[in-house]
Amino acid sequence: MLRLTWVQPEDLIGHELRQAALDGREPSRIAARWRAAGGREAPLRAGASPEPTSRYLRTLAEDLLDELADLPSRLADREPTDLARIRASCPSWPAPPPSTAEPPASRPTLPPAAPPAPRPTQPPAAPPASRPTPPPATPPASRYEAAWLGRAVGCLLGKPVEKLPLEGIRLLAAATGNRPLNSYFTAKGVPPELLAAHPWNRRSAPTSLAENIDGMPEDDDLNYPLLDLLLLQRHGRDFTTTDVARLWLDELPAGRTFTAERVAYRNLLLGIEPPHTARHRNPFREWIGALIRADVHGWTNPGDPGAAAEQAHRDATLTHTANGVYAAMFTAAVIAQAAVATAPDDIHACLRTGLTVIPPKSRLAEAVRHAVQLARVHEDFDTVVDELHATHADTHHWVHAVPNTALIAAALTHADGDFTGSICRAVSGGWDTDSNGATAGSVAALLAGAPAALPDRWTTPLKNRLATSVADFNGTGFDALARLTHDLTHPYTPREAPRP
Repeated sequence: MLRLTWVQPEDLIGHELRQAALDGREPSRIAARWRAAGGREAPLRAGASPEPTSRYLRTLAEDLLDELADLPSRLADREPTDLARIRASCPSWPAPPPSTAEPPASRPTLPPAAPPAPRPTQPPAAPPASRPTPPPATPPASRYEAAWLGRAVGCLLGKPVEKLPLEGIRLLAAATGNRPLNSYFTAKGVPPELLAAHPWNRRSAPTSLAENIDGMPEDDDLNYPLLDLLLLQRHGRDFTTTDVARLWLDELPAGRTFTAERVAYRNLLLGIEPPHTARHRNPFREWIGALIRADVHGWTNPGDPGAAAEQAHRDATLTHTANGVYAAMFTAAVIAQAAVATAPDDIHACLRTGLTVIPPKSRLAEAVRHAVQLARVHEDFDTVVDELHATHADTHHWVHAVPNTALIAAALTHADGDFTGSICRAVSGGWDTDSNGATAGSVAALLAGAPAALPDRWTTPLKNRLATSVADFNGTGFDALARLTHDLTHPYTPREAPRP
């Protein structure tokens, strides 16, 4: 029997019960009904349970998913998904660059609210939104080439150990003298008994171990930035969430989607329209999928993190809600600021900027502030990782956006934005290793500023070649992708009335 991953109701219900508890609903009564009927827990690391279930349990799972969706949330007011409400909750939302901002009379603005008093674990507050900043220049294409390469390298580093527990990652690295992590993983010299206990990711090992790398293999962490290039080429900066949906149906094979993206894709085929695609029987709506789609929105809005966050929001709400959307907005804003930074250690200001576009009382904001503080206090990054896992591992799935975004922020902070340090820390921290490495690599490579600033041992195996099933991009070089990105990058110009 064909077991479809990430869409079968009997596999979704366990994830939804966990998500309901996280986002402020009380699922215990529904959980008891599911277990009393013989329902199983969600698969721990796979997308589908190994054995089929009865028709009765499948129907019951569908009914319970709908009941869970109707439960009220005590976090709804402090974790909105609507953009206007998100902005209203952000007292330091970044203003457009002065040279391109609208004249004050053309768009009424509210006076800036006083920033909240910092908590003991909160990093220094971001500069007020009204502080004058020099107008950003469009970065050269070489800077975008570095970003594309950095994203690919970080992803590739994390691919063979995706889904492995933290202890397994550490043991595999140590077995080949690669701990602390400093180069691609290799199977050479790893004891057979260790590989039996902690096998490499089955799909990735043939193309992502050091001895096997021959160009950049296909990965959703690169497919989505390619799709966003097409999105901006076809629809411009004023694209809608519906434009994203149509593009996916035209250009993205359903089998190349996972978790929230696969559920939203299924919902589109059922005739459900955005943004309901993000909510209907979608327990993955706060997972990491929207975050990995944020880079192009940041790259193409250099120096304008507010515009980058708004674009990321329109993209993310096809598939995600609340903290899943915030993760994309945070990442896009960090990248937009990094695109005009002048040194790797500017990462700290970039991360503070990212926090200005997400609700400050949200679970994601709290997790990022905690992670940054840990990275500042502890010299040993293993200690930081252990603290993060102690905080999040028992409550969050390993693909959830909250712990993964926190880990990315901690890695970039602890490495002071250094490229090798950032990607190795992000991957060595576990959880969604390829996605975390990709995002950390994109940010740190932007800060590095040019391909030549990235060590050859990372970039040479990629051979300036990317594999993908998206459109006509298969085999494209990172230099060509950089030119396409550069062509889509413009100084901020205020939009007119939003499209329906």
